[in-house]
Amino acid sequence: MARRGRPPILDAVKQGQVLALLSVGCSKAVAARFVGCVPATITRTARRDSQFAAALKQALCSPEISYLKSIQRASRKEQYWRAAAWALERIMPEKYARRDPDVITIDQVARLLAQMSEIVVSEVPARYRKAVVKRLDQLARLLRATKSADGKSEPVE
Repeated sequence: MARRGRPPILDAVKQGQVLALLSVGCSKAVAARFVGCVPATITRTARRDSQFAAALKQALCSPEISYLKSIQRASRKEQYWRAAAWALERIMPEKYARRDPDVITIDQVARLLAQMSEIVVSEVPARYRKAVVKRLDQLARLLRATKSADGKSEPVE
């Protein structure tokens, strides 16, 4: 039985063009415009075609890997130490990125909550203390969950 309906907008040639454009750093929007579709068409095609979906994931990662390799090569040369500093700022921002003076990290907030709990325990009468300490503990747990979700400590403004 013959297949009915419209032919796919992203045929094998256009899929290849999309993958090639994405692998050099173009956005989905640019790739879609180039082949004559919208970005949602690329996404829908990937949902229907597992091979295209796998190739799409690789193509989207390719520029990042390429740029990181280039930065790493440059950072090996002493005169390009800034490449290494730039990479550290982005890979481990909680340690190396510049922060505005009025921005604090989740770790700093957690320490502040711990100190506040100590103050509450020493200054607030026992009948009120339990509820306040419980709420501070909930906040601390929430902060730890936020940090562990992505493995990094995010600045809190």
